[in-house]
Amino acid sequence: MPVNLSFSHRRILLLLSWLSFILPASAVVNKTEIINKNDTVTDLEEIVVLADAPSQDDIISGQTLDGKTLECMNALNVADALRYFAGVQLKDYGGVGGIKTINIRSMGTNHVGVFYDGIQLSNAQNGQVDLGQYSLDNIREISLYNGQKSQIFQSAKDFNSAGSIYLWTRHPQFEDGKSFNLRVKLKAGSSDLINPSALIDLKLSEKVAATLSAEWLSSSGKYKFRYRRKAVMTDEIMYDTTATRQNGDVRATRLEGALYGKIHRGSWMIKAYNYTSERGVPGAIVNNVWRRGERIWDNNSFIQGTFRKDFSDRYHARAMMKYSYYLTKYVNKDTTVMMIDNVYRQKELYFSTSHLYNITDNWDVSGAYDVQWNTMDADMYGFVYPTRWHNYISVASSLSVGRVKMQGSVVLNLVSDHTRDAESPGNKTEWTPAFFIAYHPFRQHDLKLHGFAKRSFRMPTFNDLYYAEMGNSQLRPELATQYDVGIAYNSVPSTGFFTSWGVQVDGYRNFVKDKIVAYPKGAQFRWTMLNLGKVHVTGLDVQASMMVQPVTNLMLTLRLQYTYQEAYDVTSPADTYYRDQIPYIPWHSGSGIFQADYRGWAFNCSFIYTGERYNQQENIVYNHTQPWYTTDLSLSKTFTIKNYTMRGQVEVNNVFSQDYDVILNYPMPKRNYRFTLSFTI
Repeated sequence: MPVNLSFSHRRILLLLSWLSFILPASAVVNKTEIINKNDTVTDLEEIVVLADAPSQDDIISGQTLDGKTLECMNALNVADALRYFAGVQLKDYGGVGGIKTINIRSMGTNHVGVFYDGIQLSNAQNGQVDLGQYSLDNIREISLYNGQKSQIFQSAKDFNSAGSIYLWTRHPQFEDGKSFNLRVKLKAGSSDLINPSALIDLKLSEKVAATLSAEWLSSSGKYKFRYRRKAVMTDEIMYDTTATRQNGDVRATRLEGALYGKIHRGSWMIKAYNYTSERGVPGAIVNNVWRRGERIWDNNSFIQGTFRKDFSDRYHARAMMKYSYYLTKYVNKDTTVMMIDNVYRQKELYFSTSHLYNITDNWDVSGAYDVQWNTMDADMYGFVYPTRWHNYISVASSLSVGRVKMQGSVVLNLVSDHTRDAESPGNKTEWTPAFFIAYHPFRQHDLKLHGFAKRSFRMPTFNDLYYAEMGNSQLRPELATQYDVGIAYNSVPSTGFFTSWGVQVDGYRNFVKDKIVAYPKGAQFRWTMLNLGKVHVTGLDVQASMMVQPVTNLMLTLRLQYTYQEAYDVTSPADTYYRDQIPYIPWHSGSGIFQADYRGWAFNCSFIYTGERYNQQENIVYNHTQPWYTTDLSLSKTFTIKNYTMRGQVEVNNVFSQDYDVILNYPMPKRNYRFTLSFTI
């Protein structure tokens, strides 16, 4: 579909694009430069690393899993790894190819921003990012922030989400005399899993490096499961069957390439990404139906770039651009329901420019402007072909006064939708302010008291507004208000028995207003989308970590997380589910990771627990869902011979072969296995 830009929009894009390319380039960076207490550009031997690494100096510390931890964990994709963060609920429909989405602190998937190398992944159609599509093969760090990051040198979109996940890919690093790195890896396992991948780094010059990554994944998606149901009142067993999950096969390819460059007091990066897949949708196990006829084809591609430069010791600037194209084909050949064969296409164009000025050593200010254009078309009768312009303008400041650190920000959102021959919601304007504060009561101990208050919102998706016979073009944005207070302590790293340890406790209260829900209305009980929902969330997150070295060459690491949440629906006292826990939110959940490293050997034990929940709005016995837990084990060995490194790993997932559903009637695999071999030059 051609891009129809108004004259004013064309002028804005032309001006911003011109500004992003007139910045001069010259010599190489030769020292580490501190940008903003929390933002550091480090000159490694060959290439500059741009990621904003989490710091103990952050006002609100994020949760982080680094590359080494991810490599040892029993995780195949990003979604598997995110299960080990506190305050997170993951919707997993089972198997390698099952759709996986994340929810932070019960505010809904659409309130979570997922950023890939600093630029947000988005889906204008339904607002959800399928995290199962993103492999860990090229990921060097995953971090999660409630509220927002504690840096103010970032895009306006970074300030806008209620919670954020950052996926940082690895950057090329070369040893003396080397101009390339090569790694090949093969994973195989249960459900006929075959997953080869390759990654190569190239040193093109003293200032430019490249990385190429490719991966192929194939799985039949078949696994044994037990389908067992009891009568609610009599406890009589109604079903008790062991069967094989069908129509969960997946074939997927990921191709990724990037260029990294250094200039005088700055750096740049260009990345291209493509993910294509064909997979079956196994569907719910209900009424003795074991196989479905649904299939999905995906082709997600984007190209993005980042340019960053320090014009002086006090003034710093960054520009980012992205173009993405998403194609989804959905086919349902089930003759018992309406047969469907539709193709959806999304296009997105995004530009951001952000600026930071250090007024003093303790006071910084920043400003950013982002503009995003989305459009969608489909081969459906009566489709309205929506187009959206979303402008973001942010202003932020951070200030340190003695032992107190403060950060404030506000984002102005200007949204305009247009459709072809259909009513559109018109222009929307929303302000989203936030305030963060931290206090260090002692100079000699890293003890921190912190808190924040933030207002955020999410726009109705194209499906919410325009889906045939269901959409409601008059929907208001869904609003969320967050309050958080907490305490954190991190020990000083030492060489004794306790190398380091830390603990963080956060209590929070969230209010979601104008929640968008599907509601029966009108003749024949047709459904429509309305702003009917209100949710109040009260929660507690506890995180603890410890590293000990009992003997030389042996390092033991323990990470624990626990979450308690009350997420009550308070829409109307007249509802039968008034003040009931919202679906699929457990009161209690937690996870643990234990790792041991000794002379190239690495052992990992991961444990996840999810308490009792309800699968429908009413908290009655018929809707009760039992708790579940799972334990995964892995053992790996790394060999180094001259300049070659080989690594083998064996994984046993769901060791005790637990029968459980994350989503009702979508059974998860019982005990399963994976084997990994990798070779690095």
